[in-house]
Amino acid sequence: MALISAMPVAAAARLVGEQDTRLWRVLHHYVDQARARLDTAGVSRVAIDETAARRGHDYVTLFADTDEARVLYVTLRAKRGAAAHWRTGKDAATVAAFAEDLAHGGDPRAAAEVCIDMSPAFISGTAESLPAAAVAFDKFHAVKLISETVDKDLRAEQRDHALLKGMRYHRLRNPENLSDHQRAMLDPLPTHHLKTARACQMKLAFLELYEHLAPALATRWLKRWHFWATHSRLATMIEVAATVKRHWNGIHRWFDAKIANELIEGINSLVQAAKAQARSYRSVRY
Repeated sequence: MALISAMPVAAAARLVGEQDTRLWRVLHHYVDQARARLDTAGVSRVAIDETAARRGHDYVTLFADTDEARVLYVTLRAKRGAAAHWRTGKDAATVAAFAEDLAHGGDPRAAAEVCIDMSPAFISGTAESLPAAAVAFDKFHAVKLISETVDKDLRAEQRDHALLKGMRYHRLRNPENLSDHQRAMLDPLPTHHLKTARACQMKLAFLELYEHLAPALATRWLKRWHFWATHSRLATMIEVAATVKRHWNGIHRWFDAKIANELIEGINSLVQAAKAQARSYRSVRY
């Protein structure tokens, strides 16, 4: 049984001499039964994130109860119809669908904290459908915002500086994860007056923000970082500093809420691993 449970459904069907469509009907039956018994009365802290259902299109939005480490709801961002507990949506409607489902056993107004990325759709959807929830932007997506900005500077300067050739992915990694060879490639950067070098230093300084777990210390650090970025004379960093300023409360809220998306990122990785093992699925519902 353990061996079969780890198999793709098609492989399990071949093993037991049955059609895979029949096995899927059995799975759907028991998933629906389990969801009918789901108790969401105590849900107050939720993490939301997306993962790809298919390459190039179709995204699945996952909602997790961070206190109980469990998936609560899944929606499909696609054009086709869907079953009741993974209905379609393209924007704030995904959060509205979750709130509607939560209302069957819980209370959307009892959601006190929500951890999301900086997607305008998630922000507006949370405000409309989970009105009492304080929004915290998880650190993974906040740091990703800075990393993407550094990447823009690197792309622009690679054309003029041979020193930067082949360094894109080395630079994106944290220093402690670099090999000696990769670190040796990066060491000369601070001695050259490159935009990329200054942008990298600002990224590392932003990473240090999350070492200050006390909210008061984090606030002071974020203010100093913002001043530095806005006075850096780097157009890309000035732009990202403005984005940070617009999302200031949510970034700061993370240090009070301590809601991290590690749980939902782990769930995302399981979804992708299952998809890879099955060599994708005929149906997104599967």
